[in-house]
Amino acid sequence: MTDQIPTNQATNLSTRQITLDGPVMHGDTVLIEAGQKVTIRKPGSGELRGLTLSALNQLDVLSLEILLPRITSPQILKGASMDVADLMQFGGEVMDFLLPSAAKAAIRSAFPTE
Repeated sequence: MTDQIPTNQATNLSTRQITLDGPVMHGDTVLIEAGQKVTIRKPGSGELRGLTLSALNQLDVLSLEILLPRITSPQILKGASMDVADLMQFGGEVMDFLLPSAAKAAIRSAFPTE
């Protein structure tokens, strides 16, 4: 579940919060408990270094594994394991961050929520 941080323009958020369905583990160690919130922020160009946008748009697990430690708080370490649903939430937020405002507006007009 994504809990968006309130702002005047919800479509231009630079941070979002995700409530974890399962724990984030590194080996046998629990790094972040299930039910905890993790803040993910919009990556800058430096944080995308060594990655391709196409891989991130395809939710490539290895690319997300490199990017998430750079943009999450508390930090999700490279090599950590998590529930697949949580990985999808993080990947979905990354994809949304990478979409231009015009594309988001076109999607909203094509699929109104009311």
